[in-house]
Amino acid sequence: MTAVQTYASDVAFTPAVKAIQARKGSREAYGRVEQRGWRTEVDENLEAFLADANSFYFSTASADGQPYIQHRGGPKGFLKVLDKQTLAFADYAGNQQFITQGNLSENAKAYIFVMDYAHRRRVKIWGEARIVEDDEALTTSLMPKGYRARPEQVILFKIAAWDTNCPQHIPQKFDASDVAAALAARDARIAELEAEVAALKGEKADLSSNES
Repeated sequence: MTAVQTYASDVAFTPAVKAIQARKGSREAYGRVEQRGWRTEVDENLEAFLADANSFYFSTASADGQPYIQHRGGPKGFLKVLDKQTLAFADYAGNQQFITQGNLSENAKAYIFVMDYAHRRRVKIWGEARIVEDDEALTTSLMPKGYRARPEQVILFKIAAWDTNCPQHIPQKFDASDVAAALAARDARIAELEAEVAALKGEKADLSSNES
């Protein structure tokens, strides 16, 4: 039987978790967090964060609680916001194991974990998910234009609660494409400055020649 939830954070702060928080001294602080409340709807900050994400981790569990985590990737913004409480993405054909789909068929609870290594940020999203098959219009609307993947179905995710984490211990990493763009911009600027220096040297040489 599902426990009654008083606060949005109860999706993570179960009675067992709260007991450990009390024993280890953090219950009072997290009690104030409960009063302030975790967010349950997409706001402008979360929407912007997801629009810039090209990767996330998707967690499900079987009926008996066996957890499973899968990586999902695509062009920036492939995890889309449908409304204030619903996220969705096209589920691409993969290795045909169907563990995620099997888990969701018997346990709708799911979790999305989004990392932004470049800015050392992370977002945790709890909720429930379901598979949508044979909806061509929905699949087409969620499929990133020009992306080379075969959409097999859609996963809809209903948000129960979400929260952010502090940047502690997050290693700073950058996407190869972002590094390549930064290096290209640097090289272009170096070429521009070298051309300016060469031009100035040429002007100086002309002045010296005229003076002599």
